[in-house]
Amino acid sequence: MTETDSMTEKLKQLVTEKHLRRPAVESATGLSRSSLYALMASGLFPRPIRIGQRAVAWPESAVQAWLASRPIATPNRTKPATSL
Repeated sequence: MTETDSMTEKLKQLVTEKHLRRPAVESATGLSRSSLYALMASGLFPRPIRIGQRAVAWPESAVQAWLASRPIATPNRTKPATSL
């Protein structure tokens, strides 16, 4: 497979994949708009793709991959007190 074929496959995937607009990304991640853009600026969150002249969206797979990469919160379990 050549580099051109690889790029073509990626473009096909992006076209057929569901894309999320910012409010949907905020809802899915629990992040505010300013937090999303701060994470993008620091390279910790995927950048959106342009879907129109004044519109952007995130590929759903990129958001899902970012969510999957986040650590899972576990309850803070304290050891029971032992009596002496």
